[in-house]
Amino acid sequence: MEKLEKFQLLASCALIGFAILISSLVFAFRMPRNENITVTGSASKVVKSDNAKLSFNLETRGKTQKEAYKTIKSYHPEIIKYLESKGIDKKDIDIKPINGYYNYRNINGYSTNEILDYSANQYIDISSKDVDKIKEISTDMQSLIDKGIEMHIDRPEYYYSNLASVKIELLKEASKDAKERAKSMLSATGSNVGKVKQIKMGVFQITPPDSTDVSDYGVNDTSTVDKKVTAVANVVFKVR
Repeated sequence: MEKLEKFQLLASCALIGFAILISSLVFAFRMPRNENITVTGSASKVVKSDNAKLSFNLETRGKTQKEAYKTIKSYHPEIIKYLESKGIDKKDIDIKPINGYYNYRNINGYSTNEILDYSANQYIDISSKDVDKIKEISTDMQSLIDKGIEMHIDRPEYYYSNLASVKIELLKEASKDAKERAKSMLSATGSNVGKVKQIKMGVFQITPPDSTDVSDYGVNDTSTVDKKVTAVANVVFKVR
């Protein structure tokens, strides 16, 4: 009889201890009520550029400033003819002012006051809503160089004109993503997502579709026709 009583006492103690342990674990993993949780949500969308720009720099050297300027201007008719043949409207060709400087003779690493010749350069910008056309021209201008026109061709720049609307759409989606993440995090604690207490918009990352580049200041890549726009929202939720 005595042994039975001892066994019952031990069993009761074990049950009480087990109950206390379970209660402690539940308390430890349960999120306190009326606390906050901060979650970062994100959303992305790939868009195709609908506007493009290409710049190239005409370069030459002449014995005098007049000669250098004359050479630069002699390039214009051939360039305009070429661009129009590619479907570029004359109004979309922006010819910038000519810039230049004197080159001085150098002796043993020291510059002298003797003028050697004059260098001149001039930028020409072209733009079009036909992004494929700009891309084609950027790889085909070798034909002008073959005709003796000295130039340096910059990389084309591609833009998406409806970016503002996309940013608004993505911020909404990023906020939804933040709420879903908060729900997932709180589901194991027995708590629920409450009202939004604070929301902050992060910087936008505009990158090539397969890029993983990010920056604290945001990325605005213009090198590809297709680009991925990513929005980030930092949201503080009340826990209930």
